[in-house]
Amino acid sequence: MDLRTVLVVGTGLIGTSAALALRKRGVRVLLADREQGAVRLARELGAGEEWSLDGQAVVERVDLAIIAVPPAYVASELLELQRLDAARFYTDVASVKAEPIHRAAQLGCDLTTYVASHPLAGREKSGPGAARDDLFLGRPWALCPTEEADPEAKTAVLRLIELCGANAVEVSASDHDRAVAVVSHAPHVAASAVAARLADATDVALGLAGQGVRDVTRIAGSDPGLWLGILSGNASPVAEVLEAVANDLADAASALRALAEGDGTATGEITQLLKRGVVGHDRIPGKHGGPASSYAVVQVVIGDRPGQLARLFQVCDEVGVNVEDVRLEHAPGLPLGIAELSVEPGAATSLTEALRERGWQVP
Repeated sequence: MDLRTVLVVGTGLIGTSAALALRKRGVRVLLADREQGAVRLARELGAGEEWSLDGQAVVERVDLAIIAVPPAYVASELLELQRLDAARFYTDVASVKAEPIHRAAQLGCDLTTYVASHPLAGREKSGPGAARDDLFLGRPWALCPTEEADPEAKTAVLRLIELCGANAVEVSASDHDRAVAVVSHAPHVAASAVAARLADATDVALGLAGQGVRDVTRIAGSDPGLWLGILSGNASPVAEVLEAVANDLADAASALRALAEGDGTATGEITQLLKRGVVGHDRIPGKHGGPASSYAVVQVVIGDRPGQLARLFQVCDEVGVNVEDVRLEHAPGLPLGIAELSVEPGAATSLTEALRERGWQVP
């Protein structure tokens, strides 16, 4: 199916990113949002043109409408769009699936033209200003067709996923919600719980903060209102995961109390949790979806000045070394930091030599 025109309702991070990706592939995109400022910004970013109504009738019926609103509003938005006959087919991109589908059925929405979906991509920033046309590249995008869904509706959503550069994963709504509880929703709450400890931390503690605590708490900086809506729509699965995490933490705390009181056997409980953590971490797929690869890390001292990263990557290009990942760690109080370049193990030595030859400091 060829998607010539697409309506995006909700010009936040995900909606605007989808619009930008579609525009890049030559699709005409119409934009709608209850906040006119968000539509204007998305339009100025090149995401499309504003959707217009002639009274209570649509001026143009589109091929697909993407509902990019919080989970609690998906069903009512779907009902209104279908009342207007705004599109041939409909999807949503909310991070919860079972509740919106159930609510849509209760409201009497036409489930034959609707296939729920969810791109597993995002940022800790929100709003159209944070949108990127490459946000979905190589990322999984779940689609959850119901038994009532027309095959053409599913085909339309598959085409959307293809145009956005994502990888389609068909899954039931209930399985989807249980899965994202483990890999997204509960981790966000856990990160927030860790970050909450920093609210009352001493200046000494904050002064000692390193990359580890930044990594663990990065997603805790997201919009609380947005996440309340997500968690409310997937409350039971998230609660189950958090209860399991809480049990592990309670057992670890008890073991550490015992260890502090001189019980050397308590180390076994903690060691087992740490080992299970390693096993779980190693099961996270690599960047191309397969098993995680093992890379060598080349550390380079880099100045906090414009153009330094570009110069560093130029050396990598000159010697034909692909940088699989990069991390920056700044030195407190100094105008420099450490760039950690993850490369294939066989390329680490040649890259290190090339950097040193060109005057870079490689510890």
